[in-house]
Amino acid sequence: MDGLIQIRDTPVTGGGFRYRDLLEKRIVTRAGRCVGDFDLLADGDRVMVCCSGGKDSYALLDVLVWLRRRAPIDFSLVAVNLDQGYDGYDQKVVEAHLRTREAAGVEVQVLSRDFKTVLEAKLAPDATPCSLCSRLRRGVLYGLADELGATKIALGHHADDLIETLVLNLFFSGKLASMPPRLVSEDGRHVVIRPLAYNWEADLAAYAKNQGYPIVGCACPSCGLPDQKRQVVKRLLATLESESPGLKSQMLAALGNVKPEHLLDRKWAGVAPVLQAEEAVTAALGDLSARLLASPLLAKPERLQALDLGAKVSLSPRVGHPG
Repeated sequence: MDGLIQIRDTPVTGGGFRYRDLLEKRIVTRAGRCVGDFDLLADGDRVMVCCSGGKDSYALLDVLVWLRRRAPIDFSLVAVNLDQGYDGYDQKVVEAHLRTREAAGVEVQVLSRDFKTVLEAKLAPDATPCSLCSRLRRGVLYGLADELGATKIALGHHADDLIETLVLNLFFSGKLASMPPRLVSEDGRHVVIRPLAYNWEADLAAYAKNQGYPIVGCACPSCGLPDQKRQVVKRLLATLESESPGLKSQMLAALGNVKPEHLLDRKWAGVAPVLQAEEAVTAALGDLSARLLASPLLAKPERLQALDLGAKVSLSPRVGHPG
């Protein structure tokens, strides 16, 4: 088990603070372990916490407030909310909730941008806006981080987001990648952290209900549609978890137990083609394809059929590799 991400529920010792319940203790403890494992926070940090109005970002802010009270280092928190210009988004509700955390020393910043008009001008009517919207949002938040002097940008992605992204990249992008707990931007100017990477969505949903958070959806008409690839993968993983309890935990553990020399990336494994390895990979992908296509929750299996997972695999440098 060496190298696996081991998530335990032992309590944090020391201090006179009391958790409201065991769920809160588990969430804060796991976040603290993630912070320690990946050096997410340092003394003097100014952390910009991105709060969309959803359960995860609300929980993230409260978890960071908890950690700041207990941590042996000093860091400040700025809660930021961005109205992206979609009809029906109630920013006032989100701002009112964030203002209640000012008593705990949290600064609050709210801003608005008109993403809707930009997306309508740039995209075809039937195009999915998610990728462009994400780039627009990232540009705004990076710019605000510079204005605020933020040294870290905290996002509320959790363990389910990490494994769903792994599967999405595997199935639809042809790469093995997920969301790291700590990410430095390409220009090196910004550090994005995900302290909830060890926490499961079900815990965060229960916590949000207990806390009575005023949940406000992003109001994007494309968000959460059942035929979106992320929603398809979410249903698939839920089905596999019900059939094999603990499967998602194993997937999360795998993200911390990478064996790059056992993959097909020539930077790690060399370029010599091996026929036996080709046959083994082809057989494994064919079996995976059959299992996925048999899932009753895949409403549009043709999306996976198009991947042709059972096709002949070649390890030759001439096939399936640029250059």
